[in-house]
Amino acid sequence: MNETDFSSLSRPIHPMPDFVKDALIERDLMDAYHSRPPYQQNDYIGWINRAKRPETKQKRLDQMLYELERGDLYMKMDFTPKKNRDG
Repeated sequence: MNETDFSSLSRPIHPMPDFVKDALIERDLMDAYHSRPPYQQNDYIGWINRAKRPETKQKRLDQMLYELERGDLYMKMDFTPKKNRDG
């Protein structure tokens, strides 16, 4: 699995909870998640974790998974992925 370099982020880094990791693996979206810029990966996790109610956490997780499946959305905004983020 790809490891993301979060060293350029100035905001706190949010560790991925097991339920998010499990959902990404189950839906075969881990590569799609890791292809996103580090700030998006971190923002998704922080946003999901800030929810207080389990129902809200699940709703936010579902939104992230949907957006990763589509590939052209980030937080309900248009997103154009770069062809090659490694180079």
